[in-house]
Amino acid sequence: MDIKNYAQEIASKAKNAVAQLANLSTQRKNDWLLAASTRLLNASDKIRDANQLDLSNAKKFSLSVSQIDRLTITPKRLTEMAHSMVEIASLEDPIGRVLKGGFRPNGLQVLKVGVPLGVLFFIYESRPNVTSDAAALSFKSGNAIILRGGKEALNTNKILVEILQAELINSGLPIDAIQLVQIPEREVVGELLLKSDLIDLVIPRGGKELIKRVSLEATMPVMKHFDGNCHIYVETSADLEMAAKILVNSKCQRPGVCNAAESLLIDQKIAHLALPVLHKALIAAGVEVRGCPLSCSIVSDLKKASEQDFSEEFLDLIISVKIVTDIDDAIRHINKYGSKHTDVIVTSSLAASQQFVREIDSAAVIVNASSRFNDGGQIGLGAEIGISTDKYHARGPCGLNELTSYKYVIMGNGNIRQD
Repeated sequence: MDIKNYAQEIASKAKNAVAQLANLSTQRKNDWLLAASTRLLNASDKIRDANQLDLSNAKKFSLSVSQIDRLTITPKRLTEMAHSMVEIASLEDPIGRVLKGGFRPNGLQVLKVGVPLGVLFFIYESRPNVTSDAAALSFKSGNAIILRGGKEALNTNKILVEILQAELINSGLPIDAIQLVQIPEREVVGELLLKSDLIDLVIPRGGKELIKRVSLEATMPVMKHFDGNCHIYVETSADLEMAAKILVNSKCQRPGVCNAAESLLIDQKIAHLALPVLHKALIAAGVEVRGCPLSCSIVSDLKKASEQDFSEEFLDLIISVKIVTDIDDAIRHINKYGSKHTDVIVTSSLAASQQFVREIDSAAVIVNASSRFNDGGQIGLGAEIGISTDKYHARGPCGLNELTSYKYVIMGNGNIRQD
């Protein structure tokens, strides 16, 4: 297969689909989302069989336990995928929405109106459950999407896209609004990253090396985050029972995802009391704990942490622990070693929580709750296509609004400029 021609063909088809999507009413978009959700549930056997085929190849691809977890579509996850499409249908349509408007002294009416970005190129590893989320968000926001999942999930992604495309055909909608790159060669990604005339935004969602490669090679804007080194800081006034619950949930509910906790900070004023309690909870959950020298002197069976451990995204049941002198030291540590993704403070002090929120430079700052809540579905976006640690143009979980831009519509009545 000629990879250059293949890349040109699918990018051109996506660009042509955008023009057709621009004319769709909110009702037609929502009708498709609801019908596609039902179609996914009705095809559960086909999806399960395709996913089992991918899982049977896991050893061939040397997947880790956390990668296998991300690859697996359970009945519960399929239900969540379908529900997410229903929830996206219930959200306000950002296209055509007037963000700001009014009349100028010169007689012009000026409106700032939401518009689609255009063609999205979404590159992701393992997680086939995000295939439907990405497609649904793209479609509702008026964009066409090119999906490039990992080779380890190819069979699952193929059947998911076939189901979604079947409903596009059934609904009289452009089939090329949702496309899947179906060849495994890495070169096709490189070719698509050169198509800045056809592709408006690339979104890589996966490991650091993937995101680095995309950032270096892309000729169009990139929405990204490199790491998810998320911190839990237990401040002097923290309720330790609450802290233990938040810590274990943040670390263990799904350790292989980007909003899982990777680092624990404890104020030295309570370290001798708090660390044994928190360590016990982590060990009971099967977590390997790597501590700073002071931590190791308090709990003797901690493994000694390296300097690298404090900036590491483990994506596994491993966590680093650092005893900090006070909240200022905690903030300095997070802003130095963190990845600007998600950071949590556990505290009973309003002043401490306010300082933490002000001074932590992360996409999400959380007070007294699990880091796992930095998620589009959990904070009301319906779903997310990824979490951005950039500041321009989108930050944090990226849902419908983050997949749009705007244009100015200027209405006149024969107005001419005099100055």
